[in-house]
Amino acid sequence: MTLRHRLVTLIVTVVLLVSTTIAIVLALALRANLYGQLDGELRLASNRAVSRPLLESGFNRTEPDSKPDQGDDDSAAGRIPLGQAAGTITITYFTSVLVDAGYIDESGTYQTLTLEQFEALDALPNDGRIAAVKVPDLGTFHAISQDNRSGNRTITAMSTASASDSLRVFVGVEAVLIVVAVGAAGWAGTFFIRRALRPLDAVAATATQVSELPLAQGEVAELVRVPQDLTDESTEVGKVGAALNRMLGHVQGALAARHESETQVRQFVADASHELRTPLASIRGYAELVRRSGETVPEGAGQALGRIESESIRMSGLVEDLLLLAHLDAGRELAHDTVDLSMLSIMTLSDAHAAGPNHVWNLDIPEEPCEVIGDEARLQQVLVNLLANSRVHTPEGTEVTLALTPQDDGGMVISVSNNGPEIPAELRSSLFQRFSRGDTSRNRTGGSTGLGLAIAQAIVTAHGGRITVESSPEQTTFSVVLPPAGSVPIAKGP
Repeated sequence: MTLRHRLVTLIVTVVLLVSTTIAIVLALALRANLYGQLDGELRLASNRAVSRPLLESGFNRTEPDSKPDQGDDDSAAGRIPLGQAAGTITITYFTSVLVDAGYIDESGTYQTLTLEQFEALDALPNDGRIAAVKVPDLGTFHAISQDNRSGNRTITAMSTASASDSLRVFVGVEAVLIVVAVGAAGWAGTFFIRRALRPLDAVAATATQVSELPLAQGEVAELVRVPQDLTDESTEVGKVGAALNRMLGHVQGALAARHESETQVRQFVADASHELRTPLASIRGYAELVRRSGETVPEGAGQALGRIESESIRMSGLVEDLLLLAHLDAGRELAHDTVDLSMLSIMTLSDAHAAGPNHVWNLDIPEEPCEVIGDEARLQQVLVNLLANSRVHTPEGTEVTLALTPQDDGGMVISVSNNGPEIPAELRSSLFQRFSRGDTSRNRTGGSTGLGLAIAQAIVTAHGGRITVESSPEQTTFSVVLPPAGSVPIAKGP
């Protein structure tokens, strides 16, 4: 969950807990008050019942039944003590004989208890304590049983329906209020927290913009900053914004220093490579001149001259590679011509076959010409480097396949695969770095500067494409993906 959601959830939870606690306390207090009033009224009614005369006007039953009276006389006279509220049940004994068991309903009619209702109340202990009794068909009552001064038992009961209904209505109102309070707290919390944390969105947006910038190389433009009105360090969010701005300032300075250093190194490499061309050509020329002269040269000296000549050729190639990388890093603009990859593939594969006759070379290209927009010389160098990599780092007899695969969007995929040894997984991440070599696990039959794949990647990147490698014990494949013509301009670098 986001911080905003956690805060809103916390507020809603706190409001819910507090509201529920208050509602429970109020409901319990109201219940105690309502039932306290009921019990007070019940004691008053019980006192009236036990203090009335035994023979009131209209009460002339000398031989009452042992069960509640079921006669036709509905008169209330003599049956219920004066002052009793409607619905108050009274059960009266006279000399241990039941003489009355009933109540007056809301219409003023005397209602006699049924046997089940009488038995439920008659089971009440005669100890003068109030107890709750479930009376069949009438509900729950609070009842009290006690003797009058003559020792005759009287049971008085009052219904709890009114108190229960009031409590039920009160709890329902509380539930509605809790729902409203929680909903209001959720809405208000969301509104105010969103408003309070809005500066964090600006901070996150700034960080996202910076993270999407190409900071790995080249000159970096001025980094965006958090707006000044969101960097008030008197607030927590402002502290975050101010800290991010300070960090971005340090990053900007570090990037500028790095770019300046890279520019100096790049210029040095370009200048050194350019300056080394002449002495290397002279060394090679003089060695070749001595070897071809008619003068007799000792056998050992002839071999040394041959080594000088071969090493000067190899060093010249290294210098040319370094110079090319320096030019690509500096953003030297490449040619922007139509390149026939089909013909280019045929020529480079033919050259590779001549350089490695002991490998099996295959070509898989469509019948129609495959054309892209780019620098033909540099794309040829990519193919040469990939084929040379497959030849140099695989044993004789390895099958190497160069394939062209047109894409539906107009792009092109160039793949060079071989069934030689697998490239270890730990080497794949650094395979396209400069001076990276896999000699410890790949068979090596010739010299390697470790710049071939780095040059290939730099050229492909300058064309707006990408190069990848997949390797397994059965096959290793280098894939070059070139974008459709015109979709991505050839990069000019920093």
